[in-house]
Amino acid sequence: MLFDPLYIALFVVTLLISGGAQLYIRSTYGKWSRVANGAGLTGGQVAAYLRDRARFGDQPGAAAITAIQVVPGDLSDHFDPRDRSLGLSAGVANQPSIAAMAVAAHEVGHAQQHAEGTVFMRLRGLLVPAAQVGPTIAYGLIFLGFIFQATGLITIGALVFGIAVLFSVATLPVEIGASRRALAMLDSTGVMRTEQDRAGTRSMLTAAAMTYVAATVTSVLTLLYYLSLARRS
Repeated sequence: MLFDPLYIALFVVTLLISGGAQLYIRSTYGKWSRVANGAGLTGGQVAAYLRDRARFGDQPGAAAITAIQVVPGDLSDHFDPRDRSLGLSAGVANQPSIAAMAVAAHEVGHAQQHAEGTVFMRLRGLLVPAAQVGPTIAYGLIFLGFIFQATGLITIGALVFGIAVLFSVATLPVEIGASRRALAMLDSTGVMRTEQDRAGTRSMLTAAAMTYVAATVTSVLTLLYYLSLARRS
């Protein structure tokens, strides 16, 4: 498989797509992390402000977001639905930049989705356990099928990998939805005060969305390759 020209082409294409998306988000973040937002609020303050003033379905903000904490890593920001905590990287939590404002608001958008129980948020939550172990099992089955020329094993491996693809596809509307909610909350609460705030926030959220689009495209291409292996074996 490693010497399959189609596999090499897939590797190059996915590397270009993933690498390009990462370069895009990092360059965009680098640009807007140097520009102060109009409200003068750090990412942590933005998250707290939205938690206290935005609507989270029938839940109060304190129940929708139980804690806002600084987590290790760069661009490691996330909302954890298990304990409804919001983790912000130090660069986002402590800086009053447009980039920090956009990232923090995006994560609050996830908290709003979770509180309201949106369809795709629930679907993604159901797929998380399978998506975490599915690729490892799929790779093992496909490798064994390739070694022993067992078409059935390759096909089963491809179907198992399909769970990760489904997770990736379900993630897209979740991420795009969180970004739309972020813009709406920033606007309605008055945090986003200038046209530069608005332009920078849109730029940041678009760049972030592209990373998930890239992940979805690469996972679909990989699935198609695995299915081609089953047909050729």
